[in-house]
Amino acid sequence: MMAVGSLYAAFAEQARRFPERVAVSAPGERITYAQLDLRARRIARRLLNHGVGPDTLVGLSCERGISLIAGLLGILAAGGGYLPLDPAYPDDRISLLLGDSGIKLAVGSGAAARRLAQAGVTVVPADSQPDDEVEDESARVILPEVGPADLAYVIYTSGSTGVPKGVVVEHGSVLRLFGASAPWFGFDEHDVWTLFHSVSFDFSVWEIWGALLHGGRLVVVPQIATRVPSAFLALLAREGVTVLNQTPSAFRQLIPAAIAADGPALALRYVVFGGERLDLGALRPWLARYRDTAPRLINMYGITETTVHVTYRPIRAADLAAPEASPIGVPIPDLAVTLHDPDGAPVPDGTPGEMWVSGPGVARGYLNRPQLTEQRFVAGLDGARAYRSGDLAVRTAAGELEVLGRVDDQIKVRGYRIEPGEVESCLCAHPDVAAAVVAPRDYGDGDIRLAAYVQPSPSVAADEEAEARLVDELRAHAADHLPAHLCPSNYELLGALPMTPHGKADRAALRRIGEAAAARAARDPRIDETVARIAQGVLRQGALPADRDLFDLGATSLAFIRIIAEVNQEFGIRLTGAELDGTASVESVADAVAAALDAALSHTAPTNTALSTAIVPNTNAA
Repeated sequence: MMAVGSLYAAFAEQARRFPERVAVSAPGERITYAQLDLRARRIARRLLNHGVGPDTLVGLSCERGISLIAGLLGILAAGGGYLPLDPAYPDDRISLLLGDSGIKLAVGSGAAARRLAQAGVTVVPADSQPDDEVEDESARVILPEVGPADLAYVIYTSGSTGVPKGVVVEHGSVLRLFGASAPWFGFDEHDVWTLFHSVSFDFSVWEIWGALLHGGRLVVVPQIATRVPSAFLALLAREGVTVLNQTPSAFRQLIPAAIAADGPALALRYVVFGGERLDLGALRPWLARYRDTAPRLINMYGITETTVHVTYRPIRAADLAAPEASPIGVPIPDLAVTLHDPDGAPVPDGTPGEMWVSGPGVARGYLNRPQLTEQRFVAGLDGARAYRSGDLAVRTAAGELEVLGRVDDQIKVRGYRIEPGEVESCLCAHPDVAAAVVAPRDYGDGDIRLAAYVQPSPSVAADEEAEARLVDELRAHAADHLPAHLCPSNYELLGALPMTPHGKADRAALRRIGEAAAARAARDPRIDETVARIAQGVLRQGALPADRDLFDLGATSLAFIRIIAEVNQEFGIRLTGAELDGTASVESVADAVAAALDAALSHTAPTNTALSTAIVPNTNAA
């Protein structure tokens, strides 16, 4: 299989071996290898008539289903490379990708095809009905010779300058990924894979070709099942899936359903993790139920620029003894990973450094971005071309790699690599935004979301109703310009963004603001209600803005002391006022109350319930 020069040729080889075996199944439809090959050749014939050949970039925009896979194969059969244009992307994002890539031709279906046609793109249908004469002609069409160094696909990733960048990947890089990792897995025609991820996310490359290069079956997961763990679990059992590929955050949602006493029996041989940092502790319930052999759990660190996966590490139950680590193991045999300091010098084992990846998995570079390509694709220690990943890792005494984090501000959310600058650039384009910073917010259990910290323009900052409208407008603005995974979940409007002495956004201060906001959202609302009632009574005012300084609202030092005293009596705590961080607002006092109650509860024996009810206001207090 791996001796062939292109992905389509490798698929066609499997179609000759297993013509009647089902290649792809989706809700309500199935297609054999022979049928899929003929459908791909039909699409290829039309693309060839439009001048497609090796290294021609062609758009691909189809809903999840067999048409998506047929369209992808048709582009490759014609010698072109595919550029995923997710139908879920907003119009502005599609326009940006069309403009940056310069494509004028695409394969599409349904509403996605109509949208491209309206944008001036020539669209070849992916779901046309067969015709005997056309079928015969398609079967006889002479396809171009495609080699390992030819373009296979371009996938766009987030860009730090506010503009996404297209990663150019060749056929040989994908083919060698499966050839080099074959001894570890032993994939074959009996394996059943899921297409869980969008083709705009390079984890899909591993899913699609893991099935089609080995004669296996690819199960296209319907969108609703990707979001409902119980439905996805039922699909895994019903389809007899043997190879499951998941980001750790997605798998974490599946675990409770999978370990339920009445959960269905699964045929899984492997669960392969990728796309983001693996939290070992989150696997404890799964390992308690299934252990670490049936299925085997494999952690594979990777980057779009290095063709999906770079390293391999089986996860064992014994790893739970050190759950704080995130082991990624050893490089795939044909790749090398070296660790470097900020100046590019190698670091010794045991010292953190930036991972540089070299070998045949390294992509060609960034589409139409020669300067950026030169910055990130560099000469490694042995002179080989290497990619500077921006990820920090350490090599242990046992020779394994453990990933530590980023050397920059890049964020991983649900497997997507996100440059905050791209989201910030979008938000700052709104006329009522003076400045914006985007950062991750951790809600626990691996639930990482994007939070936007926004400084409104002066005219908006002086008007509470305008501030409320701005948040709604920013949500709509982001949805109109960014794909869903780049849209912030939360918006915090700040009078001024905290800055470091060097004039940069103080991300540590923003993280503290975010942690307080997350804790505020999770705590009992009666805390805030009670503090607000006390402050209103002391100040003899109506509703008070929760985030405004009480002194700006008319409080004197004596009034503030009275507020703190009544709060202490109400909740049975001992605040002094010194606990407040900056603003003396209803919100900050409530934060201090919640922290004091949490601290008191943590030092109370489980059998002592006195403080567990302290959160309930004392309505009998004088």
